[in-house]
Amino acid sequence: MSIHPLANPKGTKKLCELCQKPAHLQCTKCRVTFYCDVTHQQEDWNSIHEKVCELLIFIRTPVPFSCFQAERDIHQIQTLKRLEYIKDLSHGTAKSWVSEGKYREAMPAAQLSLRCAIDIYGSDAVELVPAYLLLAEASIGLGSLIQAESCLSKVEWMVMKSPGCNRTVLLHLLHRTLGRLYSAKGDYNSALLHFANDVYYASEEFGLDSVVTAGGYFLMANIFMKQEKTDITISLYSEVASTWHAHLSNLMECCSQEEHKGKQYFDEAERAEVNRMLCVMFEAQEQDVDAQPDYQTTPSHSLGQKALLSHCLAMLWFLCNDHEKALDFGRMAEDFIEEYEPNSLADSIQSLIQQAETHLNP
Repeated sequence: MSIHPLANPKGTKKLCELCQKPAHLQCTKCRVTFYCDVTHQQEDWNSIHEKVCELLIFIRTPVPFSCFQAERDIHQIQTLKRLEYIKDLSHGTAKSWVSEGKYREAMPAAQLSLRCAIDIYGSDAVELVPAYLLLAEASIGLGSLIQAESCLSKVEWMVMKSPGCNRTVLLHLLHRTLGRLYSAKGDYNSALLHFANDVYYASEEFGLDSVVTAGGYFLMANIFMKQEKTDITISLYSEVASTWHAHLSNLMECCSQEEHKGKQYFDEAERAEVNRMLCVMFEAQEQDVDAQPDYQTTPSHSLGQKALLSHCLAMLWFLCNDHEKALDFGRMAEDFIEEYEPNSLADSIQSLIQQAETHLNP
């Protein structure tokens, strides 16, 4: 729907939801969101607007002035609640897109999350850090490194001037994103430095054996892979795989307990990120195996890691209630175990296969 310029109050301009340029189109459903062209309207709809279209009406529609303070307070509380909900929804949606490597789709959702956070907390509050970091990560994925640098410089300033916040967690997240930025620039030494700082702060907050800390090691391994330092890469991947295997095994134990049945262990974004990480490590192990001159003489360590990672993927999908995928990966892990390491993981893999079969054929 086109916007007639006379429909705007004097002195006001409608700006595009995505690029902030003068808008010429209006969403015909909510009528409170505007775009410069059809392309941006479609991008926003596919990314996040379809989910929040009706929700935006309440917070973006001007309300008549009320003489009663109580009514104004109630409206403000309702507005903040809706803003908080939209912020979390758009942030989670953007994270899911980023985890799937769909950075263009992530941008509108990330921008909306930041906009809502600013409306709630103000323009320089430390609570904006997660939104800026997510926007920076999406920008890096798109190759918009200048925009990413701008976001990260704001994060550095917010963290520096907010001594009362949990600086350890924020610094871990900041260095992780800075590492991604320098990796995208091809400055691998700087990337490794930031990922090392990420690991330091993550281990301070979550412990050395945490999957959060393991994420930093995984990113370091990716850099070493780009530098063709295969031995270091495989060594780090092995540590990350072991950490995730222990974590997923613990979750499987919890899952078997009555009070934890039906619990959601991973949201969509987390599932996509963990799956991508495990698949990258599995492919690296396959390449390591394929590089050997004779399959029969391949070191058992590489094949054992493939079994471990297959088991991880089976547990991940089981915990996400995709029992068909869990069964496929479980059988793959069983094949590796039976042929190369018959005593290491056989019992737990067999148990998972039986549980998956029970769910599929009750």
